[in-house]
Amino acid sequence: MSTTTTVDRALRAALYDDTDAALDTGASLLAADPAADGELTRRGQEFVAAAWRRGWQPADVVRLVRRELDEMHVRLVSQLILGEAGQGPAPTPRWAAQLKELGELDGEPQRGPDRFSHATAVLELYRLLLRLPVLEPLDEPRPSAAPRQPESRMLTRIRALLAKAEATGYPEEAEALSAKAQELMARHSIDEALLAARTHTGDAPGACRIGVDPPYETAKAVLLDAVAAANRCRAVWHDALGFSTVVGFEPDLEAVELLYTSLLVQATTAMTKAEAAQRKGGRRRTKTFRQSFLAAYAHRIGDRLRAAAEEAEGQVTGGEGELLPVLAARDVAVADRMEEMFPDTVTTRLRGVSDAAGWEQGAAAADRAQVTGRPRLP
Repeated sequence: MSTTTTVDRALRAALYDDTDAALDTGASLLAADPAADGELTRRGQEFVAAAWRRGWQPADVVRLVRRELDEMHVRLVSQLILGEAGQGPAPTPRWAAQLKELGELDGEPQRGPDRFSHATAVLELYRLLLRLPVLEPLDEPRPSAAPRQPESRMLTRIRALLAKAEATGYPEEAEALSAKAQELMARHSIDEALLAARTHTGDAPGACRIGVDPPYETAKAVLLDAVAAANRCRAVWHDALGFSTVVGFEPDLEAVELLYTSLLVQATTAMTKAEAAQRKGGRRRTKTFRQSFLAAYAHRIGDRLRAAAEEAEGQVTGGEGELLPVLAARDVAVADRMEEMFPDTVTTRLRGVSDAAGWEQGAAAADRAQVTGRPRLP
């Protein structure tokens, strides 16, 4: 029997039947034919390529596999993605960045204790890949034709500031670092908008996906939505798939990705400290405390981010009468792209916010994570 026949029989047995017995049948066929391993890998790369045609990107697939299966399956799918990527160039810069991150996991995936266990894991992965739904295609923003080198230096500086804010144990220092990062983000976005308008480069909004991981996904999605809104973007949460799609112009999408990740780290750190203090006082309602803490943090930080954005715009408007119509036009473009991608959306109610202490301390933590711009020194 040829290796192709073995793989065909195994896939027919295991992938189109959800029972454990069908999975065992397919795994037994593969375990008995070591020569079929190469063909099995090739079929996996075909499943990965099919996921791209359905609108998925590498980070999306890895995120869902980690959410639904376990770390062994994550390593398996990472190897398939990297192998498939070697057949051609990455289609977009974000795609290339995702592949680079996956490359850090390079190496042979840990096999099961025997061939049967390994084959079972492979077939479980292929079952998931086969059933991936079709996603809205992501058109990455068309960048300005102007030189982009200053942007790279700016983003490097912003990342460094946020990394320091996450690492410091002093709230006052974190405030100053986060404030400076937000000031740079807002100024960078305004400069890009004015440059595009003056040079008539015709840049257009695009979209990216940002993971929203458990636990407390709803509160985290609200935080991401607040960060997106403050940076002139729109976010739609796909709760079943573990991510939000953020629509906006490229500088603003970059700001959302950086700031959301940093604020989530800072919120989690503050929440852990606050929870420890609550436990010392004899309180044990950990889940409701955390949910209420993160919800309050998201609500309050959204107010502060919007105020910071308005302050940055106000500093420019006095000398740049063209700014307001430029930003208004970009808002309309983002709204139109959002409506095109997601004509039907629903509002999600944030449940489980019933702990008053959690809410109060979450709001206080958001106040400490000050993001308003400081006036420049003479």
